[in-house]
Amino acid sequence: MRRMDNRGDFLQLLGPDVSIAILNHLDDPSDLVRACSVSRSWHRFGPTKLNGDNSSEWERLKRDHRVYAFLARGLSPSIRTDCLSEPISASSTDNYPDESIRNTLEPGDRVENRASYWSSEGENDPNVPETLTYTLVANLCVVTEIRVQPFQAFFQYDYPIYSSKAVRFRMGYPRRPLEFNNDKLASHEWGDEIIWTYTSPEFPMAQENFLQAFKLPEPVLCIGGILQVELLGRVQRQEMDELYYICVSHVQVLGRPLLQPFDIEVLDPSGSCALNYNLKTECCKSSTQSHETEAAAHVRGFTDILMQLLGNGAVVADHESDEEPPA
Repeated sequence: MRRMDNRGDFLQLLGPDVSIAILNHLDDPSDLVRACSVSRSWHRFGPTKLNGDNSSEWERLKRDHRVYAFLARGLSPSIRTDCLSEPISASSTDNYPDESIRNTLEPGDRVENRASYWSSEGENDPNVPETLTYTLVANLCVVTEIRVQPFQAFFQYDYPIYSSKAVRFRMGYPRRPLEFNNDKLASHEWGDEIIWTYTSPEFPMAQENFLQAFKLPEPVLCIGGILQVELLGRVQRQEMDELYYICVSHVQVLGRPLLQPFDIEVLDPSGSCALNYNLKTECCKSSTQSHETEAAAHVRGFTDILMQLLGNGAVVADHESDEEPPA
């Protein structure tokens, strides 16, 4: 490994005037907050970058950084590939339940020698989009990548692949608790029932039968636990009826979900939310009172620090019992 002899802090080398001129080109002051958290010399430039007189904004950004950095300790320590929980709707389904969105949770395109896939209804217009909507394994999840596998109809002549032209992803939270049923699973558009807080760029999809990976430009914090796959444009006609279809055999979401015993609850349509913890969930992992007490102390210690960082009582205990929690 070649030694780097020119390592150093450029702010100290350039001096305050040139350093401030460089930092003023940052688009987001949050970038400076993150750098200041590991550098004392950078820290003194923070209020200057925010025009000096906006100290309250600077303090808010510092607090938010500390909160999210600490909250990250409650996430899965590694990227998981099983962040999808349940399907809740497809915009259309050709033959329900045989071609249900539920089939997209299966890792392959065949289950017990039977084809496993979701299929849209046929359309004359190749520009008609489709959507697949799911819940995630946690109401708070940092999503990094989504993978989608188009379905190849091995039982049709010439083995056509019913992919879309492009794909896009949305994440958000329900305006109010959602009602799930088989009718919505087969065909439903959520409209304004879900508030979307993130929409990805469009990604081109290859008309090929493999699990295609779509890495998001940056990790996305999804609060609310709803993810939607938008399938844009159709490329394949079915020979028997000359209609365009989109078929998907598998969808996979990669990310870092919030681990038990913590959970996020969205309180109202504005997006206000509370961090809940369930002592019973944590303590039931052990059958001994000493381990229960240790688990409870660990959870309380975590939430006490988080409450101090937030500066208010935003953490709610959920004991699921009328009894006093373990001391």
